[in-house]
Amino acid sequence: MSARIILRFDDICPTMNWDVWDEVDSHLAARHICPLLAVVPDNRDEALAVKPPRDEFWACVRSWQSRGWTIAAHGLHHIYETKEAGLLGLNHASEFAGLSGDVQLRKLIAAREIFANNGIDTDVWVAPAHSFDDATLDALAAAGVKRVSDGFHITPGRDRRGLLWVPQQLWSFRRPPFGVWTIAFHINAWSASDVASFAADLDRHRAAISDFETVSRLYANRRLGVTDAAVSRALLAYTRFRAERT
Repeated sequence: MSARIILRFDDICPTMNWDVWDEVDSHLAARHICPLLAVVPDNRDEALAVKPPRDEFWACVRSWQSRGWTIAAHGLHHIYETKEAGLLGLNHASEFAGLSGDVQLRKLIAAREIFANNGIDTDVWVAPAHSFDDATLDALAAAGVKRVSDGFHITPGRDRRGLLWVPQQLWSFRRPPFGVWTIAFHINAWSASDVASFAADLDRHRAAISDFETVSRLYANRRLGVTDAAVSRALLAYTRFRAERT
């Protein structure tokens, strides 16, 4: 099977860069592309306060979901409480890893309640800073989360807890030969030229761009195995190596 690409946008919140986002939204809509949006339920991270808050934020989220876009919970407050790197070891900062299971579960339940109170139904989770531990995964399952956008394997599948993992391994467009690849974008610092490059990449890679819901259906019954773990370790090691050299 040829490669499938999923587009994911992180740090979606009332105070994001709306000038850039509105342009990105129009480019996605014009090409009928359904991205995954990682929405911070109750943002308290001052670094994400880029523009004045949009009062109709939750109406926007409901509109995006009605268009077939996937909404994910991106933590709770997006505030890092520990210096734990978690299972992936990418960033030494976490809103979850290192905290007790009970505390993590309360955070996840609170996040889900905020979505429900605003008319959003989602069972997808995106970890801030890619940092989570085994207690996080247990809490996710207990809180009713069923799908996770993370991991460095190249084929989605379910773990022993029943969580469906759809991997996220890229931060810019590539042309992989096979597998499922999610690109995570952070648009708050984008310039006009970044938006133009993004639009050109959409046209260049349009045939390979899929969506989170389609991929979830395709791999709903697949189980992750030892080969997935080996591939994940190798790709994660390569990603860390490249990060250390830049």
